[in-house]
Amino acid sequence: MPKVYWGLIAGIVFGAVSVAMMLPMPFPDKTAALLGAFLNRFGIGLVIGCVKLPWPGWAIGLAFGLLLSLPEAIITKAYAPILIVGSIGGLLIGGLVHGWR
Repeated sequence: MPKVYWGLIAGIVFGAVSVAMMLPMPFPDKTAALLGAFLNRFGIGLVIGCVKLPWPGWAIGLAFGLLLSLPEAIITKAYAPILIVGSIGGLLIGGLVHGWR
């Protein structure tokens, strides 16, 4: 299966996990918050699946996980949880899609 498809699947799973983690939290507009989180995490998986770099897979995932999580972290000022979850998810997706070497 092409890496783009693996990235799509990984993005859907990562987005669903992120939404599940956020469900118990209160938000002024919960629908917008959950949709934004899902789309951000889905985008991380999709981009990692589409990119082709000569780096190890885990490094690709870590770089794009951090890079794509940073705007959301800056806007919400919740740096640690957003950047940690984004980097761990990106690291895992990059390693699974592109290999650990």
